[in-house]
Amino acid sequence: MNDSAGKLPVLVAGGGIGGLAAALALTRQGFRVKVLEQAPEIGEIGAGIQLGPNAFHAFDALGVGDKTRARAVYTDYMVMHDAIDEYQVGKIPTGEAFLRRFGNPYAVIHRVDVHMSLLEGAQETGKVDILTSTRATRIEQDADGATVIDQDGKAHRGLAVIGADGVKSVVRAQHVNDPARITGHVVYRAVVEKKDFPADLQWNAASIWVGPNCHLVHYPLRGGEQYNVVVTFHSRKQEEWGVTEGSKEEVQSYFQDICPKARQLIDLPKSWKRWATADREPIGRWSFGRVTLLGDAAHPTTQYMAQGACMALEDAVTLGEALRVHDNDFAKAFDLYQRARVARTARIVLSGREMGRIYHAKGVERLVRNDLWRGRTPERFYDAMEWLYGWNVGNCLAAASTYPAA
Repeated sequence: MNDSAGKLPVLVAGGGIGGLAAALALTRQGFRVKVLEQAPEIGEIGAGIQLGPNAFHAFDALGVGDKTRARAVYTDYMVMHDAIDEYQVGKIPTGEAFLRRFGNPYAVIHRVDVHMSLLEGAQETGKVDILTSTRATRIEQDADGATVIDQDGKAHRGLAVIGADGVKSVVRAQHVNDPARITGHVVYRAVVEKKDFPADLQWNAASIWVGPNCHLVHYPLRGGEQYNVVVTFHSRKQEEWGVTEGSKEEVQSYFQDICPKARQLIDLPKSWKRWATADREPIGRWSFGRVTLLGDAAHPTTQYMAQGACMALEDAVTLGEALRVHDNDFAKAFDLYQRARVARTARIVLSGREMGRIYHAKGVERLVRNDLWRGRTPERFYDAMEWLYGWNVGNCLAAASTYPAA
């Protein structure tokens, strides 16, 4: 069965990183794609993100590896310090030995630059149409295709629907309708110009300072001309999932006991964006006939594994490979895709929760955390990361053999 011969496009709900990556993967299988984006302009919000080798394997498979590499900053190491006493908990080199081990680098990049690379790639195919100010409100399907009804009641007809509409996915709500798990953890993000960033923290590294019920992250962006600053804390109040403008006074009130070196970070930004975070319990089924979920719509997670965007990119590549293997038969491909992805992405969600506990340890648990990686060699760190960074297009479907087909 080869639906790509038909004139209808595949519909992608959501024009973020996951949606555009899905569009690219679909075009490589011969499909035309229509992306439905609810924002009035196609673009991204946010600040920096971290990219593991798995992300670069995905970029290469989607044909935008060179574009993304040109916009990334390549770190020398990842490092964790205790925010109370500056103790170095662990340091992982990400230079030549890391590159030899995993076949691609570790890097940091502005979220907008990832999105731009994917958007340019999609536009260059000539097969992707993007409709802005178009929000999916309902999905209908039959034996021959699927229809997205938007907020104005307009029907968009396609061969299938990829729900890449983010953490508050309408597509997921219609087919799963499960509650969010509000963490109570609040994330503030900002970008600071190099001239305003402390000289004693201008490290070419993905750096984290971990403290009781809080942590701080910083790393360079855009050739080192800017620095990403992220602070996370356990809120004192009942939170609602969402993004708002932040308050410098609120941030400062949560970081009274950390060391002066790390504390510099919270005094830097002139403005903050405030994320009240949540995830959802992992689910075993993402695909419903000619509809499937991708990215945050499928597996919303906390930020502690720094893998949200990376997982969306992996999803897109795996979806494309599943379609290739099954000659663009959507029912078979969507089943293979979810079987290949469910356990891996669930591991990210659950590991994120545990990593948040490790980062925010206090009392004796903090002492245990600080002793976890004492004396560990780079090779042992790399061994522990193999399950995560060893993913590539050649093995992306391998996990599906563990689970029976639907």
